[in-house]
Amino acid sequence: MCLRYPLLAALFLIAASLTASAGDWPRWRGPNNDDVSKETGLLQKWPAGGPKLAWTGKNLGLGWGTPSVAEGKVFGIGTRGEKDGVWALNEADGKEIWFTPFADLPTTKAYKNQTNGPASTPTFHKGKLYTVSGNGTLCCMNATDGKLIWTKSYLKDFGGSVPTWAYTDSILIDGDKLICAPGSPQAALAALKPDTGDVIWTANAGQLGSGAGYSSPVKATIAGEPTYVILTGATAGLIGIHAETGKVLWQYKNKPAAGGVAQIPTPIVKGDSIWVSCSYSGGAALIQISSEGGKFNVKEVKAYSKPELNNHHGGMVLIGDHVYFGHDQNKGFPVCVDFKTGEIAWGPIQKASEFADGGGSAAYTFADGRLYVRYQNGVMTLVEPSPEGLKLVSSFKLPPANQRSKPESWPHPVVANGRLYIRDQEVMYVYDIKGPSA
Repeated sequence: MCLRYPLLAALFLIAASLTASAGDWPRWRGPNNDDVSKETGLLQKWPAGGPKLAWTGKNLGLGWGTPSVAEGKVFGIGTRGEKDGVWALNEADGKEIWFTPFADLPTTKAYKNQTNGPASTPTFHKGKLYTVSGNGTLCCMNATDGKLIWTKSYLKDFGGSVPTWAYTDSILIDGDKLICAPGSPQAALAALKPDTGDVIWTANAGQLGSGAGYSSPVKATIAGEPTYVILTGATAGLIGIHAETGKVLWQYKNKPAAGGVAQIPTPIVKGDSIWVSCSYSGGAALIQISSEGGKFNVKEVKAYSKPELNNHHGGMVLIGDHVYFGHDQNKGFPVCVDFKTGEIAWGPIQKASEFADGGGSAAYTFADGRLYVRYQNGVMTLVEPSPEGLKLVSSFKLPPANQRSKPESWPHPVVANGRLYIRDQEVMYVYDIKGPSA
């Protein structure tokens, strides 16, 4: 084909270079926005000491954003000097290809005191990257060379206000719309044109309460309507927004979706049911959405207060009919919940020896029949998901972050193209996890 139809072959190669492959991890929570990898043929058990280290990325800049992987590159966000910027590394060996600074640092007191760095995950789509800085600068850049294409300000363009620990949302690309979360009364969410940044609509949620949370939007069809779901600031809680019009359809603002200090985890949606959780003064809940005659109803199927059940910021993963996550603020105690009923299947397990002495918040990802659980204290575990009980398969201790005394080891594990990516502030450890017969 290449010899007889050179133009067609060239166009095919160009199109392929602009599209993430099946094994890539092109955005926050992976290909389907659910922290589930499409990878197969991976190690089902790790050797003593953990899988082989392929390479280590260094001098990435301060930050706790999860990386994305696409088009042979690894992307992430970090602070270098006095600027937030995006970096691109070669997927094969970790060598830096480019770094593009694009935003000044936030000035909130809490952000300055903790200096965690930015937390957004760059979204790859058709050869471009989209991400958000701590101060609410949304940017679009060329994924090949890092050239800046356009920017928008959550503050100046949408009336937003930098939350205490800065903006941390990651961009959702839905067909011809870019969905972002300024969190202002007039723009809880905003839909833009990905190529230009032009505004399509903004979701006015002012009457419901406002303020940016630290979560990211999810797309689903709920009660027959295309809907974006977002966990916002404490006064608004969880809201559903019509994907075509930006109209607010429904709201759930009970404690499980209103932690007061911060609302962080991305909600899990399946059918008309949603599992939502946050920490601080929050909790967890299974809710169901229905509609009749254009009126939406939110039914609380099962709810828990914060002491009973909550997810801090390590995320939650739905496998089959069960949700797996780490319970409690800065604890990460393993727990499994039945998604159909909201009832706890097992846990929370509070004896650290049962999960390899993991400590602090726990970040979850699933790939090829295994849960990858990364603990804040540097313990990495491999778990077989089962509603019958915790089945720990393997564990090892990650190397130190080596850039400051108390690194916030929070980024979620990423599984892409046979490798496991662990971001730890200014460094990133990349492990070969392909099985021997793969």
